[in-house]
Amino acid sequence: MTRIGPFWRRTAAILIKELIQLKRDRLTFAMMIGIPIMQLILFGFAINTDPKHLPTALVIADEGPFARSISAAMTNSDYFDIRDTVASEAEARRLIARGEVSFIVSLPPDFRRDTIRGLRPEILLQADATDPAAASNAVGAFGQIVQNALRDDLKGPSSALAYQPPPVDVVLHRLYNPEGITRYNIVPGLLGVILTMTLTLMTAISLTREVERGTMENLLAMPVGPLQVMVGKITPYIGIGFIQVAIILGAAKFVFGVPMLGSLTALFVGLVVFIATNLTLGYTFSTIAKSQMQAMQMTFFFFLPSILLSGFMFPFRGMPEWAQWIGTALPLTHFLRIVRGVLLKGNTLPDIAASLWPIVAILAIVATVALLRYRRTLD
Repeated sequence: MTRIGPFWRRTAAILIKELIQLKRDRLTFAMMIGIPIMQLILFGFAINTDPKHLPTALVIADEGPFARSISAAMTNSDYFDIRDTVASEAEARRLIARGEVSFIVSLPPDFRRDTIRGLRPEILLQADATDPAAASNAVGAFGQIVQNALRDDLKGPSSALAYQPPPVDVVLHRLYNPEGITRYNIVPGLLGVILTMTLTLMTAISLTREVERGTMENLLAMPVGPLQVMVGKITPYIGIGFIQVAIILGAAKFVFGVPMLGSLTALFVGLVVFIATNLTLGYTFSTIAKSQMQAMQMTFFFFLPSILLSGFMFPFRGMPEWAQWIGTALPLTHFLRIVRGVLLKGNTLPDIAASLWPIVAILAIVATVALLRYRRTLD
């Protein structure tokens, strides 16, 4: 007993010391609690592999009760959300190329007449297959949705047409990735994920490393302002970012056979803005964190929702609206649309403008925060 007493007293002393250190390091404690809660919320409520309400454009050459029935049935199925009824295939193709819609449904001329005559006219369903998983369930359900919609309209002498074989022939075109090859979607997305992870971490420790090495005094003594420090810290890593880009795009082209159909100028502009945003974001973390460990923890805290809510792993449009709002605030979400649009859809600079300006806005916001948070003294 005499030997057990001192043992437990010393153990209790170590325990109390650890509790005091944990109390002082509130960021670590918050992340130990916050990250499991975040994972529970994201995996439990936000992630959905069966996306609904996918934006759809209609090209109707024969407006009538059959077209209205099909449109209503698509909306009621919850898989499709009719956003536009356009006059031509070319206009619909522009919408799907810019990512404004996921599907185009085209009804030919004399659709009603040919259906009643039993000629089985064709309905063309064109799907954006850059993300094969996102469109698969809606594509699988489309034929049955059309057949059920027409069953109520085919009455009297035409009632026999409502059953087997189906009264219309559904033709499916998978655009941009007709074979549904998964790596065509994953490899361009990896470009954005790798840049986000590595570049944010590089600059997240830039100022905290100066403090821990004792060189921050020299930096503060230099006749430079916050903007000059930020630009000087970030610029060298832009070159490193483009080295990573060259390696990943080279592997995408020559190892994985990913097509590169769009404008390289558009891709270059998107990359410059995206790389600068990630570096500035990491630099902002370094102005807030008090140590390199805290800076890395903040980077991980940012990286987790970027992976789960950007559309890289799970369909973006399958998430609830609140999760899509969070995803919209992340630069990776918009960059994925740019890189997949340029490589797979052949997009040009005007096509990526809608995804480019949100990244520019995020860059302006985080740069402003970084400049305001920059400390001119060690206190």
